[in-house]
Amino acid sequence: MLFRSAFIFLGSFFVLSSSAQLAQVVTNCVNPKQVALTFDDGPYSSTQIIRQMLNLQNIKATFFYNGVNFDCIYNHISDVYQMYSDGHQISSHTWNHFDLATLSWDEIHNQMYLTERAIYRITGAQVAMMRPPFGSYNDQVRQASYLRNQTLIIWNMDSGDAGVPPKTTEQSEALYDAAIASGSPGGILTLNHETHNTTVNDVIPYAIQKLKNAGYDFVTVAECSNLPAYQWQDSSPQPVDPSWQSECV
Repeated sequence: MLFRSAFIFLGSFFVLSSSAQLAQVVTNCVNPKQVALTFDDGPYSSTQIIRQMLNLQNIKATFFYNGVNFDCIYNHISDVYQMYSDGHQISSHTWNHFDLATLSWDEIHNQMYLTERAIYRITGAQVAMMRPPFGSYNDQVRQASYLRNQTLIIWNMDSGDAGVPPKTTEQSEALYDAAIASGSPGGILTLNHETHNTTVNDVIPYAIQKLKNAGYDFVTVAECSNLPAYQWQDSSPQPVDPSWQSECV
């Protein structure tokens, strides 16, 4: 265990190589009539609201968590663990939500390492999927992700809730309507943000009902892509250490 954890978590262990292999990039589900609801930028104050809504509907979703963005992941240890225990997929959105394509090799690894370690501490699981902030990546990011055994997850349906300017509720709902009407042969892999109240309270309930009416099956990104969500899952999380809070910067 100690060797395995140390190898994965050493951010600067790997050396950049021009011939390195590139991580796979996933943009859609492999089967029609599947939809993967995903939420970025949490955990946040709305996490429990989303959890209760999804569990009530018996829907499993995927959450791409930051270390420090709208809040610090270590302020939501219970929220993250409950999501994981409920069977929702927990994945990485990096530590500070920086544009990875603008960072150095070591900085990319550090952004991934810190979030992987936090999720591992809280859940006992080593993630196998990462969504790059802004959907921005280059070959260096893909090389680093490959070495860390991470699949890059993008999307083929953006609700626009974090656009500039953000879409209105009606506009986001119309985007869901259009995605359903298109009958995408690769299913629907969505992008939403749990940090937007209108997304949580209005758009997602609307989308769930519309997708159900259209006969879609709700799946995690791992199920949507037929790829593993985690590199491994241990039996229990690590005991909470107050010193973790010092990383909330």
